[in-house]
Amino acid sequence: MAVRIRMKRMGRKHRPYFRIVAIDSRQPNGGRALEDLGTYDPMIKDKEKRLTLKTDRIRYWMSVGALASEKVQVMLTKYLKKFEELAAQPAAAEPATS
Repeated sequence: MAVRIRMKRMGRKHRPYFRIVAIDSRQPNGGRALEDLGTYDPMIKDKEKRLTLKTDRIRYWMSVGALASEKVQVMLTKYLKKFEELAAQPAAAEPATS
C-alpha cells in the first residue's frame, strides 16, 4: 500500500480547517485516513498556533516509506524540528520536578 502524508480538508465554506493525515494514496481527498498526525488552521491569527503535529508518529510513517505531499513537506521542513524540541522539553523537565 502506498501511504501519503497529506492534508484532509474539513470545516465549512469560507472557513477552511485541515487535518494532516496518513492515508492510502488511492483514497479521495475526503477519504478514510489511516491515522491523524496533526492539524492546520489557516484562520488563526497567531501564526505560531496554526499548526499542531505529532512528531513521533510522523517520523514513524516516514520511516516505513510514507511520502509527504508538497504542501505538507513545506510545513514539515519549516516546523518539524520546532515541535520535536517542544516535545523534548517537558520530557526533560518532568524528572527534575518529581
